Amino acid sequence: MKLPTRNVLLGCALLLCVMPAHAYIDPGTGSALIQGVIAAVAAVGITARLYWHRIAEFMRRFRKKSDKSPDDRSKRTPP
Repeated sequence: MKLPTRNVLLGCALLLCVMPAHAYIDPGTGSALIQGVIAAVAAVGITARLYWHRIAEFMRRFRKKSDKSPDDRSKRTPP
């Protein structure tokens, strides 16, 4: 039997043998998860704002290198 097939069969067997968890997730848990997602988005936004000058400079360098390609010069017409 191939390895992926054996893994799939093992996974199906484990799913069939589940036990009840006897756990309760209250509404406070859901709001804590939403708060964590919002905090992560805010952290990414603030980090991007702090490093915006470095990001913009990197993009300018990348754009200048692509503008100076040899194929691009041959397509331009002289003024």
